[in-house]
Amino acid sequence: MQHITGIPRNQLFINSLKETITSYNVVCFIVAFVDVLSLKSLGFSVSTIKTEGRPTYGQGI
Repeated sequence: MQHITGIPRNQLFINSLKETITSYNVVCFIVAFVDVLSLKSLGFSVSTIKTEGRPTYGQGI
């Protein structure tokens, strides 16, 4: 029976996403643009749906 041979675990290189994106990538521009936006002035608000469970994204950070 044929099977696919994987890469040995001691030879794996695990990189973060930030390490793989170069500084001149368009993603860096988008991140910088979104960081300067005021979401409250654009009409966004944080709403709590229920009291149990995890908090909404951005709260408690």
